[in-house]
Amino acid sequence: MTSPELPRAVFDLFKEAVAKHISRSFSISIEVAFAGVDIGKRGHDFTIAVPRFRLKQAPVELVSKAVDEASFVSDEYLEEIIADGTFLHYYCRTTTLTRLVLEQVYDLSTPSPSIPSGRYGTNNSGAGKKVVIEFGSPNIAKPFHLGHLRSTLLGTFLSNLFVANGWQVVRMNYLGDWGKQFGLLAVGFDRYGSEEALSQNAIMHLFNVYVAINQDHTAEKAAGERSPTDILARNFFQKMEHGDPSALALWQRFRDLSIRKYEDVYQRLNVRYDVYGEESRVDRKRIKTVIEDLRAQGLLTSKTEADLKRGKVVRNPQKDFPVSSTGSNQLGLAVDLEKWDLGKPVVEKDDGTSIYITRDVAEAMQRFDEYHFDKMIYVVGDQQTFYMAQVFKILSLLNFPAADRLEHVSFGKVERMSTRDGEVKFLEEILDEAKEAMRTQMESNAEKLSRIEDKNYTADQVGMTCVKIQDMQAKNGSLGPKVFVFLGYMGMYKFNAKSMTSFEGNTGAYLQYAHVRLCSIERKVAPDVVLPPSPSLINTSLLVEPKAREIVFLIATYPEVVKASFKNYEPSTIVGFCFNLSHLISSAWETLVVKDQEIELAKARLFLFVCARKVLATAMRLLSLIPLEKM
Repeated sequence: MTSPELPRAVFDLFKEAVAKHISRSFSISIEVAFAGVDIGKRGHDFTIAVPRFRLKQAPVELVSKAVDEASFVSDEYLEEIIADGTFLHYYCRTTTLTRLVLEQVYDLSTPSPSIPSGRYGTNNSGAGKKVVIEFGSPNIAKPFHLGHLRSTLLGTFLSNLFVANGWQVVRMNYLGDWGKQFGLLAVGFDRYGSEEALSQNAIMHLFNVYVAINQDHTAEKAAGERSPTDILARNFFQKMEHGDPSALALWQRFRDLSIRKYEDVYQRLNVRYDVYGEESRVDRKRIKTVIEDLRAQGLLTSKTEADLKRGKVVRNPQKDFPVSSTGSNQLGLAVDLEKWDLGKPVVEKDDGTSIYITRDVAEAMQRFDEYHFDKMIYVVGDQQTFYMAQVFKILSLLNFPAADRLEHVSFGKVERMSTRDGEVKFLEEILDEAKEAMRTQMESNAEKLSRIEDKNYTADQVGMTCVKIQDMQAKNGSLGPKVFVFLGYMGMYKFNAKSMTSFEGNTGAYLQYAHVRLCSIERKVAPDVVLPPSPSLINTSLLVEPKAREIVFLIATYPEVVKASFKNYEPSTIVGFCFNLSHLISSAWETLVVKDQEIELAKARLFLFVCARKVLATAMRLLSLIPLEKM
């Protein structure tokens, strides 16, 4: 797929003007100079730290040379330069900046099917490249809970971010629909299942069945004997692996019921996938090939329950595989990664059935065959960091050609919840709680409430925005450990529906309100103030107020913000931009009045607010938010 042509970002034109002046003054390349242009602080547009170029001449002398009248001549891009010790500060020509930025924003901010968030701020740096992003990935027959939310939100954001940087993206939901745990569920349904309850709420009933059968399993293990339930579950999974029609029919039924429910949740979250992959579809022949290749390299060993306690496997050269020095029960074949401090993960159970790590290795190979990706990202919590390192090392040892194209994007730890014990806070409960809290706030203003056509949808969207923003404004846990907690769960981050849906502070409700207010100004001044069909017919030179310039400069930086976010995969970078823009606009309402102003000035100010709304909406869509027009 060819990426659409994009005009160069206006911000880069001004940076290039600075770079050209530095290049002439210091006799360095424009490329080197351009890399040294930073966004200024304390009111400066751009700043150059001269020592960074490591030139022979003293930085102070170079600064003096750069500000000399013979060196700097103001033009259509740059108006002024100031010396500040070893720093140079540049100021853009306001009229040029305002005109070019607003015209580009207006032209590029209309959403399209290929780029739903609009083209402003996007670039083609990834043109011709493909990335597969695996995220979400719940286990079938279990409700969507908080443990899945963070992966889903971060994965959706990364998908949108890669698209914004010109990549072709394959969004993959890799369902956990295979393994002994499904055998356990099948045994549980035979023991506790109800067709009536299944027809009423399939996922919740299967969850309750799973909890009940795990309680049986736990009690049997505590009795000191091998669990009969465990034996039945393993036997059922063996039937699945061998293609038993009745076992696969039950598996297919539960899987289909689960996917239908998940799709409803994803639609509510404004999340989409291109591919639903499943563990069950991993090629069994490829799994066997993985085992045989590891065997051929002498990396396989046997592993016993005693080894788990002792952490050691004794090799026996008279056997095909090393065995334990005790007569402990065999866990199966393991791959020896001790050399890389990655332990000995089991890759095949003692009964010959596959295990998830081997399926993940084989699945990675299948994906490369199918998609020929340039990068594949697994969005998984940091508690899986060790496991992902094992998967990547095994692929490397097998000389997988795309081993160096794999990335694990981790996030902060989710407060431990056990589906086996029923200790789960379901996502729909969280979303409903946020929606009701938002609905209560909306009902406190009867006049505004009466103007909203779909009150339930609006409350749900604002509540969902609050949940998403509360999560995404915190920095990714991969940059520092944190415990991720929702609504009263113990840990570093507490989520409270009342404070989360407040219109004060940096909340999702505040962002939606900022966008709604920008929409309302267009309605309030119509039909007295109507923008002409072309931005070129608007006299943007009338926007002389400092607040207007601040807004223009901030939205001019949005392409830079997108690039910065792409470097660290941080949604918080985009969230921060949204709040900065919202607060700046809020501070400008009294200064940049539109209503009852001279018509050309009113048009110019309205145009500024329309462009600000478009950029705010673009950034919100990048975060998977749906900007509202009324609330």
